[in-house]
Amino acid sequence: MLQPNSFLPQTTRLSRLCHHKSLLALLLLGVCWSVLEKECEPGHNIFGLVILFLSAVCGGKLLGSITLPNLPPIPPLLGMLLMGLVLRNVPYVNEAVFIDQKWSSSLRSIALAIILTRAGLGLDPAALRKLKAVCLRVAVIPCTVEACTVAVVSHFLMGLPWIWGFILGFVLSAVSPAVVVPSMLLLQADGFGVQKGIPSLLMASGSFDDILAITGFTTCLGMAFGTGLLEVVVGILAGGILGVLIHFFPSEDQVDLVLRRSCMLLGLSVFCVFVSHVAGLGGAGGLSTLVLSFIAGMSWDKKKAPVAAVVGRFWDVFQPLLFGLIGAEITISALSPNTVGLGIAALCVGVVVRVCVTFTVVLFAGFNLKEKIFISLAWLPKATVQAAIGSTALDMARNLGDEQLERYGMDVLTVAVLAIMITAPIGALAIGLAGPKLLQKYTEIEETNTQEKAEDVSPPEIHAQTPQAVESKL
Repeated sequence: MLQPNSFLPQTTRLSRLCHHKSLLALLLLGVCWSVLEKECEPGHNIFGLVILFLSAVCGGKLLGSITLPNLPPIPPLLGMLLMGLVLRNVPYVNEAVFIDQKWSSSLRSIALAIILTRAGLGLDPAALRKLKAVCLRVAVIPCTVEACTVAVVSHFLMGLPWIWGFILGFVLSAVSPAVVVPSMLLLQADGFGVQKGIPSLLMASGSFDDILAITGFTTCLGMAFGTGLLEVVVGILAGGILGVLIHFFPSEDQVDLVLRRSCMLLGLSVFCVFVSHVAGLGGAGGLSTLVLSFIAGMSWDKKKAPVAAVVGRFWDVFQPLLFGLIGAEITISALSPNTVGLGIAALCVGVVVRVCVTFTVVLFAGFNLKEKIFISLAWLPKATVQAAIGSTALDMARNLGDEQLERYGMDVLTVAVLAIMITAPIGALAIGLAGPKLLQKYTEIEETNTQEKAEDVSPPEIHAQTPQAVESKL
């Protein structure tokens, strides 16, 4: 049966959607004002958070809707980040859109818990067991080499201490699933590279790349703030215990099992992140969340998909908040041109080294030259992990009240924001443009093989055989 709106022009549907979103935005502001009154007036915290959230959502939708001929869409997260920058740096607007630092830090911590929960649930134990050597090489070696390269370059160029150089290195070394996965799915749907499993290889490797970067970041963070490897040990043990707990509670005979599991998982994840700050082990929270969600997903097996979908819905809400708040942390007038220039230099050196190392690790993996170039380019974009962990060191330094550590933390956050703004659009464009040109389409491979097999069969032989026999040969 046809839907009433199925024949409406696209512009009409877009207009109705915009009106619907605007009405929801006004309703959100109205509810906040009716409950909180003065706190929802310009210059107060709740008003600033609501405006930031709505602006980030609109910025992401606007940038994501821009389509140019023969070019892939721009990642919406870039629009969210830019709206945060605009609200913080435009005169008069920044006074009206005030956001308390403690609220900003807490909301970013919740977003961190959600994205790490998604990462843990996204790890497939079966894929871990069947993982090919090339997938491990692509996931581990470029990430590690880039982190070490950025550490060395930032130490000598930016004057960061060695341990802070490695913190910056692991922040920058993670590839962005928010850019890579949608781009790979588009190529996979069109049949590009599927014969050799290139989209699947990159999506699987990306998850392990992120886990490695977060683990390295957590370890270096603990060493920078005097807790050493204690954060890693505590994070793994706490995550393991809570993962076993969530396997038994709630039990499978409960009603609304998916909802109960989702609430339990997200609640424990947020608890881990916040209680680690209270205990003075800030990095342990993220690692325990990863371990907890991985063990939970492994114990639930195929039944984890509905829970992952619920977590994904929460991420849809907190993603614009995270990127908007990260953008709002940067005051352009307070930035040193020296820091920006040297930070971009360190970023560029790390990216170039990463591309070269990625090309090297797939040299003998059965790919042709074009496919090797594409895999190297696909490892460019950075966004989600940089936004999630880029401000963690700064927040910990602020809690200590150490101005020198705050400066190092701000340098790390600044370069992380620059990495998102530079590599996310370039990486998305590189994947979208290079994919169809460098990867062979699956249908083309089938037609080539069919023609080659047909040429091997002589005309008399074809006529002498039954149609079924000919079809079986072709």
